[in-house]
Amino acid sequence: MRALPLLLVPLGWLQVPDTARAPGAPRAHGAAPRAEAPCAHAFAGECLPEPRCGTDELDLDGLCVPTASGSGEVEGAVAETNAHIDRLGHRVVYEHLPRRQDLPTDYDRYVYPTGPGLSGGHFVSSGYDLDRPDALQRRGESLSAVGHGGVDLPEARGALVRVVALRGEVGDPAVLYVGHLFGNTVVLRHTVRERGRLRVYLALHGHLERPAPGLVAGQALEPGTVLGFVGDSGALGVVHLHYETRLLRPGVDPTRVDPGRLTDQAVSVPCDPRNVLPLR
Repeated sequence: MRALPLLLVPLGWLQVPDTARAPGAPRAHGAAPRAEAPCAHAFAGECLPEPRCGTDELDLDGLCVPTASGSGEVEGAVAETNAHIDRLGHRVVYEHLPRRQDLPTDYDRYVYPTGPGLSGGHFVSSGYDLDRPDALQRRGESLSAVGHGGVDLPEARGALVRVVALRGEVGDPAVLYVGHLFGNTVVLRHTVRERGRLRVYLALHGHLERPAPGLVAGQALEPGTVLGFVGDSGALGVVHLHYETRLLRPGVDPTRVDPGRLTDQAVSVPCDPRNVLPLR
């Protein structure tokens, strides 16, 4: 009997799954095929992705990035863990999205809901500082918390605050909440396409003198629509707009969250507004 020829297969043809992952290291999505599931949440005719990361991970551009309960800073990712000492002397660790390195640092390069209210055509009196060392984060006797997860936009009392569409916005933003949060506050829900994926951001407009009349939850607002008026509610004597953007965690339905918990780390993650605001 004649021997059969030996078939040599290049090693590159053999797909050996790599299941090892160092604790706290980011992992790529799609390691195993997933069965098609009905759309749990449709928006503008598209299906928002189901959460594919664990509860202690942040979903960023196809990576499951560990949060504070993981290993901390992740090389190459746009999320980083930071910490500060709060007023009670406790070390507080939190997650946030610092400014992307490919975007301008100059706050005046961006479009805001109001302003410019400072001399020289400048917009921001106090910027985002959660990516700065603890000692350089904003603090003071009159402040309720250490650090600043948004930007402060000084303007005259009663100045108009208008809807700003975020970069990559899909459809019009919608009113999520009107009420007391940072003083009188309007929270908008934005759906944004980033690198081929849909993500949901919350935009908080705080310390308003009053919201625009007739605003109700679920109402879609076109860019440029007046949503409120600059004031100092919750910050008496300091007339300005506090504008803050936060990435909603995967799988969270913000309409079922108590409004007072919209800024909890379990619900949303602070984001440097320069990451999502349009450039002027």
